[in-house]
Amino acid sequence: MTTRGPGLHTHVLDTLGLEIAAGEHRPGQVLRTDELAQRFDVSRTVVREVVRVLESMHLVESRRRVGVTVQPTEAWNVYDPQVIRWRLAGADRPRQLRSLTVLRSAIEPVAAGLAARNATPEQCAALTECALGMVATSRGQQLEGYLEHDIAFHRIVLNASGNEMFARLGDVVAEVLAGRTHHQVMFEDPDPAAVTLHVRLAEAVREGDAVAAERLTKEIAAGALHELDVLAP
Repeated sequence: MTTRGPGLHTHVLDTLGLEIAAGEHRPGQVLRTDELAQRFDVSRTVVREVVRVLESMHLVESRRRVGVTVQPTEAWNVYDPQVIRWRLAGADRPRQLRSLTVLRSAIEPVAAGLAARNATPEQCAALTECALGMVATSRGQQLEGYLEHDIAFHRIVLNASGNEMFARLGDVVAEVLAGRTHHQVMFEDPDPAAVTLHVRLAEAVREGDAVAAERLTKEIAAGALHELDVLAP
């Protein structure tokens, strides 16, 4: 039997999570601990730890004398960043991206309006720095660099809103942005209009213009949905 280790745990977790998210294990299907241990050549302790993580995400439910039962999608913690990552890796990616982008379009404009009212000078400066970083990496196919600034930008907006519920969505937004980049649901260079909107949004937040901040964020969201229409219909 292979010895236990963090690498084994991660491998088993990612494999099972991806399979469940892709529908390879149907709701109601029972997964046997012994069979999983044999399949992955790991100890039952490793399998039990993996099952506990999947259970915390509500992807499975473990019961004595029944086994590990795969749960329906409706039960999943769809806000968990790892669940989002697994779902974006599967064939349902376009629908998942659209669902998450619509969520962003409902939440982020309100958060931006609040940020214009509540952002600290430090947050305004950081937002401007991220926007300039996006400009600097928006040409020459520097998508990973652009992604880093883009994620940081949106985290700051959500945090600067002063609403702890919005702030907690930072990881969700980060996974959406990363998923678009890593699964090639982005143009080779970001849309110049979108880059400009981020710069203008940073200015609106710094100037305390809540109306403009909300409007600009709506335009950013509309542009993201349009990109999905083109790249992931």
